[in-house]
Amino acid sequence: MAFTAKDVQALREKTGCGMMDCKKALVETDGDMDAAVELLREKGLASAAKKATRVAAEGIVAACADDKAGVLVELNCETDFVAKGAPFIELSAKVAKTVLAAKPADVEALLATKTVDSDKTVEEEVQEVFLALRENMKVRRFAVVEGHTSTYIHAGGSVGVIVAFNTDDATAAKAEFAEMGKNIAMQVAAMNPEYLSKDAISAEELAKMESITVDSALNKPDTLPIPILNSLIAEAVDGKKWSDEDITVYQGLDQKQKKNFVNFISKEAYAILVEIAVAKKAEIVENKIFGGLVQGRIAKQIKEVCLLEQAFVRSDLFDGDVKGYVASVAKALGAELSVASFVRFEKGEGIEKRSDNFADEVASMIK
Repeated sequence: MAFTAKDVQALREKTGCGMMDCKKALVETDGDMDAAVELLREKGLASAAKKATRVAAEGIVAACADDKAGVLVELNCETDFVAKGAPFIELSAKVAKTVLAAKPADVEALLATKTVDSDKTVEEEVQEVFLALRENMKVRRFAVVEGHTSTYIHAGGSVGVIVAFNTDDATAAKAEFAEMGKNIAMQVAAMNPEYLSKDAISAEELAKMESITVDSALNKPDTLPIPILNSLIAEAVDGKKWSDEDITVYQGLDQKQKKNFVNFISKEAYAILVEIAVAKKAEIVENKIFGGLVQGRIAKQIKEVCLLEQAFVRSDLFDGDVKGYVASVAKALGAELSVASFVRFEKGEGIEKRSDNFADEVASMIK
């Protein structure tokens, strides 16, 4: 069966493959368009399998929502160039809409699901984009959050956020709610909280946080309360645990200089001070002053890692924490309103990126 240049162009438009690939496919299938499409897909699958081991740490996080749920989807590819291209962006949007409509159980189920407004599965849609772009790409993960939600995509898909709220339909339909929801989602994107609130931190996690805080304080004795620090220095000096030179230097400091004694003593002397502090851990932990220091530092950490306790970044709108901002909006609307949960995806997080040394590669080629 003969074919023309228009057939080659039509095959290219249908598959997104290069002109030469399309021409070769038509030659091999004797001009049969359907067979050529199938052939290109088969070749694409084989090529994709070869490239599947290549690291795909770039990509995009896409979001989609309606009045019943919100979703996030992360699609990965190999290069930022492909990630910013229209075909990949359109694919991510299509996959997100499919997740919202079908709510599949997992990625495997999603890949077998027909995309919205198409008779092709998500896997087939990904395959078609691969045929056109020739990069390893995959749907990595997705999240579905039921209820009244707000979504936010930062920097063209580098970070995506869903925040769910407890409220009624009438409140969720108001513009003030939409603005508040976007502000909270932006807060999550910018500040990357680990928990919704202190109540979400388990007793085991709090105990671990306290243990780390105690050890961190003991390993930085110059940050300890003055009475405790002075007792450690006294042991180092009186017990001759410091060198004569360090003892002489320390004793020669005036009161102002002693506040910054770390700048005057040797690294060895500071290390000895750490050893003394660690050795006296049990005694120091029982000290009420030290206990207050630890609890103060934990409280500061909680304000950093818990969304509702974080300082609201839009201080131009509200001066206080996130919980207070939400309460102020609820009061203004005369409605019950609270944050229920959030999900944050950062493109490529957890994926070990390939690190090539071009100079070493060239050197190995000329050996």
